[in-house]
Amino acid sequence: MSGLAHRPGRAVVVTCSTRAAAGVYEDRSGPIIVATLREWGFVVADPVVVPDGEPVDVALRQALSAGPALVVTTGGTGLAPTDVTPEITRRVIDREVPGIAEAIRAAGIAKGVATAALSRGVAGLCGPTLVVNLPGSTGGVKDGLAVLAELVPHAVDQVRGGDHR
Repeated sequence: MSGLAHRPGRAVVVTCSTRAAAGVYEDRSGPIIVATLREWGFVVADPVVVPDGEPVDVALRQALSAGPALVVTTGGTGLAPTDVTPEITRRVIDREVPGIAEAIRAAGIAKGVATAALSRGVAGLCGPTLVVNLPGSTGGVKDGLAVLAELVPHAVDQVRGGDHR
């Protein structure tokens, strides 16, 4: 990841999965995001794991109230009836940044993962915080993080008032 002009700051990771929240299986995607964000220099706690639906709204609003530079969600971006993370994210953001989600989907498709086109994730700003939805699969998360590695430093710098390079 190309470096940030300043320390990247704090980040929050929210795993949106009814089954992981219930202990049916272990959250594997959230820890990948946390480890990567720490490598990038973010200060980030372990993932917050919540069931799909309204608990995602509560978790996002709580995360945003702490004023982090970045919030990344994983899960709830597919076509299942309970996959409503994008709709909830749109409730809490002020402005969408559609190119981020488009780039994440395009990267998956370019790798031959046709189902990447089914991810409905969104990205946007809530005040000074960049919010990004990633898929729930570990592969989708890794592909999404590869895209974010190139975008997040510039995005966070811009939100902080930085100039174009």
